[in-house]
Amino acid sequence: MDSTISPADLAAIWLTIKLATVVTAILLLVGTPLAWWLARTRCWWKGAVGAVVALPIVLPPTVIGFYLLVAMGPHGPLGQLTQTLGIGLLPFTFAGLVVASVIYSLPFVVQPLQNAFEAIPERTLEIASTLRASALDTFFSVALPLAKPGLFTASVLGFAHTVGEFGVVLMIGGNIPDQTRVASVQIYDHVQAMEYTQAHWLSAALLLFSFAVLLLLYTFHPTGKRK
Repeated sequence: MDSTISPADLAAIWLTIKLATVVTAILLLVGTPLAWWLARTRCWWKGAVGAVVALPIVLPPTVIGFYLLVAMGPHGPLGQLTQTLGIGLLPFTFAGLVVASVIYSLPFVVQPLQNAFEAIPERTLEIASTLRASALDTFFSVALPLAKPGLFTASVLGFAHTVGEFGVVLMIGGNIPDQTRVASVQIYDHVQAMEYTQAHWLSAALLLFSFAVLLLLYTFHPTGKRK
């Protein structure tokens, strides 16, 4: 039996890295303003929004995958929208994996950012305001630099969590080589086929990656301490 990583394994790894990179970029673009709003707003429905964002932490991935599959299907609201726009249906496509992964990994980006924004002293933001800095200037020139540790953590966790997804990506993407078959699904295929040697190699690669991510997070994480 082959004791090396096969071309199919390499293709799955490459697709996983591509997915995690795209998802992390989108999560930072979407999650940063959302985290800032959650950290600053006093709206009564802040708790409801925070609970919705955190749902993927407690819900089984199959539940999220099922409802996303329904929503993206031909009769679902998102599916009807994408068909109207001429995009087609998202299930069993790379774009569908991106949408599902963004939703599933959202709390792992929003929560570290929200904590970082909430840790910024109110006095610091007030000083920026007294110096006639606009809301955007305050956010980009004061809040974001001070929230750098949170941005670092959010980026690492968002990327790593996307790499480790299985249930959601399997339900939304299926198992299409070079299109939706990511590393976690490839491992599942090896086990199903009783190809344990290949499963060991690919699992070991993901294990080393996960350890490297955590080592990076705990070793080089900016302290963000303020006096």
